[in-house]
Amino acid sequence: MELTIECTQREAGINPRALRRAGLIPAVLYGHQGTESIALTVQAKTATHLLKKASVNNTLIQLNVTDIPWSGKTLLREVQVHPWKNHPYHLSFFAIATHGSITVEVPLHFVGEAVGVKLEGGILDSVITALQVACPPDKIPDAIEINISGLHVGDALLVNQIVLPEGITALNEPEQPVVTILPPQVSEAAAEGEASA
Repeated sequence: MELTIECTQREAGINPRALRRAGLIPAVLYGHQGTESIALTVQAKTATHLLKKASVNNTLIQLNVTDIPWSGKTLLREVQVHPWKNHPYHLSFFAIATHGSITVEVPLHFVGEAVGVKLEGGILDSVITALQVACPPDKIPDAIEINISGLHVGDALLVNQIVLPEGITALNEPEQPVVTILPPQVSEAAAEGEASA
């Protein structure tokens, strides 16, 4: 998924509080020219709308700085939120090259119901819920689906067993468990009863 937003360059010395009172959110763009950064402002409504759809380090954003002008693909690197009002306080964007691979974190979506849970009374233990992957900027998946239907009690699905879309490479340890089916838990009273029988 790719989103597009517009922003303007922020003048030096302007108090961030004054910006927020004027309906603007301070932001910064890194990586557009090596180590240089640009101080920006984004309309508060635009920022709020963006955060409903975008995920940090996962959503490709076409950022247009209208008054420099600069335009390019970015990732939302950091979001600071007001501690009690829950409004966006500051945004950080990182410019990315449109060629080559980038590293992002993609959520895992488990589908199906494991045999080990449904029929054998086991417990599903999701060890990780997101995967670090390398992929082209235009192929960032919203989520990676993992079918767990065939897992029995005692089974574990490892990172290297996940079927990934073409062009995407997992960066986690290959032998890292993603999900396991634990044996049914026996209550202490039941365990004592079995021991005395």
